[in-house]
Amino acid sequence: MAAIDSFNFAGKKAIIRVDFNVPLNDKFEITDDTRIVAAVPTIKKVLADGGAVILMSHLGRPKGEANPKYSLKHIVAHLSATLGVDVKFAPDCIGDEVKAMASDLKAGEVMLLENLRYHKEEEKGDEGFAKQLAELADVYVNDAFGTAHRAHASTTIIAKFMDEKMAGYLLDKEIKFLGDTVENAEKPFVAIVGGAKVSGKLEVLKSLITKVDTILIGGGMAYTFLKAQGHGIGNSLVEEDLIDTAKQILVDAKANGVNFMLPVDNLAADKFDNEADIQVVGVEIPEGRMALDVGPETVKAYSAEIAGAKTVVWNGPMGCFEMPNFSKGTFGVCQAVADSSAVSIIGGGDSVAAVNQSGLADKMSHISTGGGASLEFLEGKELPGVVAIRG
Repeated sequence: MAAIDSFNFAGKKAIIRVDFNVPLNDKFEITDDTRIVAAVPTIKKVLADGGAVILMSHLGRPKGEANPKYSLKHIVAHLSATLGVDVKFAPDCIGDEVKAMASDLKAGEVMLLENLRYHKEEEKGDEGFAKQLAELADVYVNDAFGTAHRAHASTTIIAKFMDEKMAGYLLDKEIKFLGDTVENAEKPFVAIVGGAKVSGKLEVLKSLITKVDTILIGGGMAYTFLKAQGHGIGNSLVEEDLIDTAKQILVDAKANGVNFMLPVDNLAADKFDNEADIQVVGVEIPEGRMALDVGPETVKAYSAEIAGAKTVVWNGPMGCFEMPNFSKGTFGVCQAVADSSAVSIIGGGDSVAAVNQSGLADKMSHISTGGGASLEFLEGKELPGVVAIRG
């Protein structure tokens, strides 16, 4: 795989797959431009070398047909201001008009293609569609980690038709942290795994059990494990069909010498509501109540483990942090990770949202830009978009 740093883009057109799937309000204004800002270094490298840039992305779920609501034209002004370049906008991503615009593109210029997912061929990984995209440029750069786990035309198949292909700075950083750092983690290695369901994190847990020293469990998934241990969980979230699986994970963790920690206290509410009546209870959740966050003793115990770690991976919140009264567990753990001297890798949409809300994002070593992709990477899976540029 060519390295973007050592490649000279002078006189070349680079087609860059970016992830500009940004949130827009009802006035089509960008409410969070993190993904745009994250792509800037790669774009600027091409321009600084004397190359031209063609950007391609999806936005929302237009389901294979043109829909003005999901047009990437909504982000052109913001992108132009961010780059300090007047970004040209193509009315489609393939076709004669787009080809002519790409052909006319001069060094130092940037063009954004219309939403890839206006064409159903994109998600199908259609070779003909991918070839048309490839014909627009000389070099393919993938800088969209958030879609690297999908074998779509623009993320994977296009690489077949390009002699020059490489990862952008953002994708390269994700590979380095989520791949190399996790595989060769400095010990003690602590994994914090939360979120609603065991089912969503099953493969991650199985993979991490062979790598880490400690796993700290939080969120709704904790109560499937507590029930597997024989505790009463009241009306807390549980996946009954995974009780036996949870028991096996506990056995496997012990066999691998992993310290598998579950909440020692919980915030038990009488209803799923920020204004609910809350009791701090131990591991037994009273009948008629549901646990919506880990308790203060759990935060203390987890924080002590994090403080002694050299590497920390965090995926999934400790409770229903969207409700202020049930956010203390997640933000307490967040503070502990920020205070630790460990290499800290944050993955998964909710964990990233929590870190950003906490104001502690700059204290983390790496915040992943891909939810599903970061999960699959932690599971030890090969991502099609990464494999394609290594070819």
